[in-house]
Formats: sequence, C-alpha cells, structure tokens
Amino acid sequence: MRFIEAEEGLPLITQLSYKLDEDQCLLRWQWPEGLQAVYIDERAADRGLYGESDHAPQPGELRLYTREEYKAAGGYRDRIDQVGLVRYTVYACIMEHGEKLLIRQPGAENTVEISTGRAKIRYSIRQKSSLLRKYKTVQISVLAEVEVPKEALCYVKKQDSYPASIEDGTVYPFLRDFPAGRSTLPVIEVGKNDYVRLFFTDGRKYGRFFELIPE
Repeated sequence: MRFIEAEEGLPLITQLSYKLDEDQCLLRWQWPEGLQAVYIDERAADRGLYGESDHAPQPGELRLYTREEYKAAGGYRDRIDQVGLVRYTVYACIMEHGEKLLIRQPGAENTVEISTGRAKIRYSIRQKSSLLRKYKTVQISVLAEVEVPKEALCYVKKQDSYPASIEDGTVYPFLRDFPAGRSTLPVIEVGKNDYVRLFFTDGRKYGRFFELIPE
C-alpha cells in the first residue's frame, strides 16, 4: 500500500462533512462512481495541528472502510474520547496490479477538523524565600489534560510585580514537552523581587487548543 498524488481521471472524495452528537461523530462524503473502499486517518491534536509539519500516516494508523459498511451505517460513525481538535482525512483507495494505492488530494475536500473543546492546562507557581538570601526559589507545576508541546508555553519574569503579558518582562522557553498529567519542573532561582507567570508563546495560535488556568 502506498500513496499517490491526485490527477485527472482518479476518483476523489468530495463533500466530506460531519455531525456531532455528544461523544459520537458521524462522517459523510460523496463516493466517486466505482470506488469501493476508503482508508480513514484520524489524528488527535498533535504537533501537526499546531502548525508544524505533519508526519505521513503509516498503514497501521489507517482504518479500511468499505462502501457497503458506509451504506449499512449511514456514514462513518466514530466515538470521540479526547479533548481538543480531531482531524479526519478520507483517502480513496484503488487497486493497481494487486497493490492498494491511496490518493492524496490537494486542498482539504477530503479532510475535516472537529473541535471537542479546549484542553485545560492548570499551573501553579510556588515561591520560597529567606531573609538571609538575595534570591528566592520558584517551582512551576503544570497539570495538562493532553500532551502540550514545549513551544506552546513559556514563563515570563518581571521585577517588582507580576508580568501582565508575554511582552511585560523577560521571556524564558521550556526545554521539554509536557505530557498529559502533572509535571513538576526543577526549582529555579530568581531575584528576591522577581515574579514569574506562565503564558502562551502565541495566544492566538495555541489558545485555539488550550485553556491556561492558574491553580
């Protein structure tokens, strides 16, 4: 099984749409004449959806779905059990010399993105200081509903008051992705009058997928 690029004369998927009913998703599309099967790629809100390059789907990640199954079910039904953005891509499948060929279409006619709500990122910042030291320690803890790429978050340090935005202080990146669950970061040392707060590196971009909540 391998991918080929769409060209004139090949069957293409059109009119792909979806309907949500609680945790159930129903996909429907227009089948080209003569096409008997498709392969469906479902992806959670991963790096590709945050604007970075997608990896090509592997055969084991795709689900075969036949025209007969579609007719019997009235579409393609799937249960969504994750928070965030889910992308479905439907690839027409044809046979050539005994080999399955999946057609990669230009544009997005065979792709839909479904938002199931923004994933929550809760965070806390604990400070500890001593009268005898010039510095205080700060420890950041992050509780994420889904994996969060390190590029999405940063912390900002400001003297004498908490920073109001990413532009209101010195910006520091994170070095590792945040897995789903709680991550407690190593202690950092800042000046006694310094204050730290977490922000999205790009609120417009990552605010589509996540909600940042102080604990």
